[in-house]
Amino acid sequence: QVQLVESGGGLVQVGGSLRLSCAASGNVFNINFMCWHRQAPGNDRKLVACIYRDGSTYYLDSVKGRFTISRDNAKNTVDLQMNNLKPEDTAVYYCRVVAGPRGYWGQGAQVTVSS
Repeated sequence: QVQLVESGGGLVQVGGSLRLSCAASGNVFNINFMCWHRQAPGNDRKLVACIYRDGSTYYLDSVKGRFTISRDNAKNTVDLQMNNLKPEDTAVYYCRVVAGPRGYWGQGAQVTVSS
């Protein structure tokens, strides 16, 4: 089992920045990749960014150049730095970690961007 605890998020104005952090504990010895997803009201949950064991990354097109995902393997954390935020970034953001054959979700963090 892997437990995930998210922190960060909140309310910010357009153009502002926020940082999300997700700390993994438990059976963290076989983490393959760590990702952030988001879900806006009335919409499906969508993959925003991933970082893989080899350090390679994936970003949703709409966040490229604004968001940066990073991983600290020693601390088993994954962060999402979000800059130049837009109203359409408003959503609940979820951390997801895949360890071995299983995936785990964080509890979610609200990000609200006001115009």
